[in-house]
Amino acid sequence: MANPLKQLAGQTMIYGLSTILARIINFLFVPIYTRLLTPESYGVVTEFMAYIAVLQVVLVLGLETGCFRFANKEGVDPRKVYSSAFVTVFCVSVTFLALMIAFAGPISSALGYKGYESCIMYMGGILAMDAVTAILFAKLRQESKALKFAIFKTIKIITETAANLVLFLWFPKYCAAAAQKAGVAELTGSDVWLLNFIPATPDFSYVIFAIFISCVVCTLLFIPDFLKLSFRLDTKLTRQMLAYSLPLMVAALPGVVNDFLDRILFRYFDTNAEAWRSSLGLYQAAVKLAVIMNLFIQMFRYAAEPFFFKRAREKDSRELYASVQEYFTAFCGLVFLGVILYIDIIALILGPQFRSAVGVVPVMLLSYMILGMLFNVSMWYKLSGKTNMAIWITLSGLAVTAIVIVLFMPKYSYWAAAYGHLASYIVMFVLSSVLGARYYPIPYRWGRLAGIILLMGIIYGGSLLLDAAVFPDTAIGTSTTLAVLAKLGVHTLLLAVYAISAWTLIRSEITSR
Repeated sequence: MANPLKQLAGQTMIYGLSTILARIINFLFVPIYTRLLTPESYGVVTEFMAYIAVLQVVLVLGLETGCFRFANKEGVDPRKVYSSAFVTVFCVSVTFLALMIAFAGPISSALGYKGYESCIMYMGGILAMDAVTAILFAKLRQESKALKFAIFKTIKIITETAANLVLFLWFPKYCAAAAQKAGVAELTGSDVWLLNFIPATPDFSYVIFAIFISCVVCTLLFIPDFLKLSFRLDTKLTRQMLAYSLPLMVAALPGVVNDFLDRILFRYFDTNAEAWRSSLGLYQAAVKLAVIMNLFIQMFRYAAEPFFFKRAREKDSRELYASVQEYFTAFCGLVFLGVILYIDIIALILGPQFRSAVGVVPVMLLSYMILGMLFNVSMWYKLSGKTNMAIWITLSGLAVTAIVIVLFMPKYSYWAAAYGHLASYIVMFVLSSVLGARYYPIPYRWGRLAGIILLMGIIYGGSLLLDAAVFPDTAIGTSTTLAVLAKLGVHTLLLAVYAISAWTLIRSEITSR
């Protein structure tokens, strides 16, 4: 069992290189966004990204997982699998892009962003290119080409980073200097070609355009891989793949909508209807502080999904899955405590006007942790082929999120969004665990998992009691350096206690088996 676990951990680290870089750079841009953009403008970025996240799921049609399933079937040619999937997604994506370009005006007006038709077109391009390259990234994962996967992702990230730096830090100054030199109040697209795509003053369109540029570069990187495909559609195989994959897409859609529904509903239910974009911007900035948990989960998912499928036929596969869940939960607890115990330092990343929503960070960290555990226990319906069951599980979670937001957001604003996520993920986790025990039993050691979570809660609660008793009102900028260092030292000791205790708990269970 040790070797497969080490292999999974190794692939997680390789896949995680690009994911870590993306999240870290995205995280490092938070100070720039929260200082150069207003909360309202940052809220618009958040809304656009929510739409992109939801539509990405639709355009890929669930064929990423479908490719893993059919490429590992006996008697099936993996080349036919990926060629059929690519042709299908390409046709759907090109049609979608054409519609976005044709109806950019009406869509931007309906959203209240008249004059930003170009952003709608950029969104169409981003979604089309991401969907097409998603199949090729899946092929790299299937072939265990983790390094190539990481390199392409890294180049995409670096391109987006460079574009952001140029647009936010150089372009406005260049336009101002050029206008002054020309003796005009405002330049046009004929003066500076980039003004045909973005305005001279920084706003949310800069972020969208930077992502668009990175998608173009990523697509170009895959040209040699495009040429290796046969571009033939095996209709029989495609029907079989879609029959398996579309339920996964339909199931994933409520899941993604669930993750981003709060961002979409701020427009309709926030307490301050006139400034809902500002509330959304504050909330999103605080959620960014929980990015480390989301980072590890994404890294894990990249490596774990093909890993689970490849091990499915082995005799001890289910015991292996149970062990993976224990290690995963323990590490998530470490991430949770690592962020919370150093939140005084981490919160300084945000601009001063964005720090009022930091209180939701523990709730979001716990929500993401439950979501990661849900990924593990939900593998049963993918491995057993009962993907239709996933639809009802995710719809249940979506219903919980919607109910909490509709009932409580008008009074509690982004607090309702945070607790809506937590309640939703808990409900889905329980449902998936119960159904999994019936249809695809995996010997999870629930007592050990509960012990890890209880240990995490004890350490967190202990830190709150110690802070109240020994370090009241101790914070960076308002207390002496010695007091702050003492508080951080105690928190570091608590983190070490958790790490040692969790490791001992897991190892004692392994030894006893």
